Amino acid sequence: MRERTSLEEQIDGILKLERDLDDALTFIELGEMEDDAASISEGEAGIKAVEIEAARRQVETLLSGEADMLDTYLEIHPGAGGTESQDWAEMLLRMYRRWGERRKLKVETLEYQDGDTAGIKSATLQFKGHNAYGWLKTESGVHRLVRISPFDSNARRQTSFASVWVYPVVDDRIVIEINESDCRIDTYRAQGAGGQHINTTDSAVRITHIPSGIAVSCQQERSQHKNKAKAWDMLRARLYEVELKKREDKANAEQASKTDIGWGHQIRSYVLQPYQLVKDLRTGVSSTAPSEVLDGALDPFLEASLAQRVYGTEVEVEDID
Repeated sequence: MRERTSLEEQIDGILKLERDLDDALTFIELGEMEDDAASISEGEAGIKAVEIEAARRQVETLLSGEADMLDTYLEIHPGAGGTESQDWAEMLLRMYRRWGERRKLKVETLEYQDGDTAGIKSATLQFKGHNAYGWLKTESGVHRLVRISPFDSNARRQTSFASVWVYPVVDDRIVIEINESDCRIDTYRAQGAGGQHINTTDSAVRITHIPSGIAVSCQQERSQHKNKAKAWDMLRARLYEVELKKREDKANAEQASKTDIGWGHQIRSYVLQPYQLVKDLRTGVSSTAPSEVLDGALDPFLEASLAQRVYGTEVEVEDID
């Protein structure tokens, strides 16, 4: 049903573009016949609207991968640097939440570990909605922040790093077999909001897949049993994501991006001081309005990285100013 709905939406969208273009051309023809500047202007505005909508739909054609239509998990981990990096990780967490809200996606927090002084030690979000994984899949990598530190009494400039990892929620059509003897299950006390119960019982669950080294955590539910079931789903999704990367012959590059959360591995830089700039180091797309980007205005960056992944070339995307 999800695939059918997606196809119907695409077909209806193309048909609407054709109708809107015909209407716009009719307005221009009538305007020229009757020397009516208002009709000509309305027709030209209609053609411009069709052009904008066609460009948006052209970007959506990039989302045709095997798992693109699925929901997605997104993990965030701070790099070395203590409070600075943990605070930066929380800023990224807010940025992706805001992006999800702009996209009308349902965003749930599955795991959240408070930082020592500020920020977070780790967090896992789940985005539910059409093409959630397709839109976010290129966000995996290291994100770099340059700013005047709010935690430094001397107001010195600091560079912080945090890593993002994105992998699809596996649906019932995809079977991933896991040998439970290859896994270690740990329970611990959950953190964050949830009332007295969530903070006083070992309801949170972490599962580590020993052969691959992949570890997932969940503390969303009050029940340890439910958290364990969710963690198994997340582990299957991670293993599936690894297989997808192998099929795309990208596994080595992606693994390298995870090995070191620091210099030389970043995919995007966010500079707040001494100037204002966000630049994607893979595509060259930039914005001189980092406050907008950190408030969820990520689409130009996502579109460019998707195009590069599909076509292997950069595409022209408007700056966010």
